[in-house]
Amino acid sequence: MAGRARLESVDVVRGIVIVLMALDHTRDFFGDLAADPTALAATTPALFFTRWITHFCAPAFFLLTGTGACLALGKMSKRELTRYLITRGIWLIFLELVVMRFALQFNIDYQVTIVTVLWALGWAMIALAGLIWLPIPAIAAIGIAMVAGHNLLDGIPPSRFGALAPLWTILHAPGILFDNGRFLVVISYVLIPWIGVTALGFCLGRLFQGDAARRKAWLLWMGIGLTAAFAILRLADIYGDPAPWSPQGSLLWTLMAFLNATKYPPSLLFLLMTLGPVLLLLRAFDDGVPKILQPALIIGKIPLFFFVLHFFLIHLLAVLASWLRYGEIGEMFRSPDLGHFPFSQPPGWGAPLPVIYAVWIAVVLILYPSCRWYAQVKQRHKAWWLSYL
Repeated sequence: MAGRARLESVDVVRGIVIVLMALDHTRDFFGDLAADPTALAATTPALFFTRWITHFCAPAFFLLTGTGACLALGKMSKRELTRYLITRGIWLIFLELVVMRFALQFNIDYQVTIVTVLWALGWAMIALAGLIWLPIPAIAAIGIAMVAGHNLLDGIPPSRFGALAPLWTILHAPGILFDNGRFLVVISYVLIPWIGVTALGFCLGRLFQGDAARRKAWLLWMGIGLTAAFAILRLADIYGDPAPWSPQGSLLWTLMAFLNATKYPPSLLFLLMTLGPVLLLLRAFDDGVPKILQPALIIGKIPLFFFVLHFFLIHLLAVLASWLRYGEIGEMFRSPDLGHFPFSQPPGWGAPLPVIYAVWIAVVLILYPSCRWYAQVKQRHKAWWLSYL
């Protein structure tokens, strides 16, 4: 029972964060792209926290990817795990560049391509395939160095590397990778910090293989420690995030400024702010998952399946909304410029937040039956290819 509960704690947290991720993507398609939710001069508290709560998604996913890889060593050899991590990583990169690119734009002209989370997750798995051969202390040291030290590199622009500038864009400095006037490729998820988070997740997996009391204590104190470290470093404002904060006109707006850590690339403070609560959630669900969260548990067992489908569904709903409102859908299939990604919104397109939340809930409810069906398929059948979706 304890072993099952421990695995369920990982799955339910994964399910919770991917459902939250769907909220952010619903806002991308139905919100006003001109309204930056993290720009304090232009946002509202409701819009800011709608965006902020989804910040937990990517850190949790990279961390638990590493944890899942460690737990997989109970079912396969290290050599088999290496092969799996490499092949699944390549598969995720393919999904990012082909399937998800189509889901975002509903065209194949590749005029504008923004490389996002599956790309980085794929490379993180490939990197982890090599790291798992090292001793756990060495993996932890590499992970900590990447997460805690990468902000020391913030002042180094890609141009300093000459012909190797694109490599630095991929590793640390998000931005334009390629632009010849016709085709544009932009990297938004860089590799160094995310590989570090995945490596630390692998080390975390060792806790789930040991004594329950020790694991619970570690999850609790690490969660509290990371959250406290965020608060202390943010107050000091001397290292860990390139964007400083300052007191605002009210307590609420001051809190918003304090929490407004940098995601691209994820700063040390961003990762402390998000990973601390994720560890506390793992501790909270260590003894079992409440019945009300069983749907999240099911989705968390097949996260990639949900991830791929929800983009197609949200985009199709946006096409339907455009047809009902404007009588035309051409903009939904044209490549946008960077200021209007993932599509060029018609005038007056942005829906109010209550509508965005309603569409988000509808997306989750529509997809849940298929997620439950696929989770049952994976439980009944052990074909190797099922582990890739």
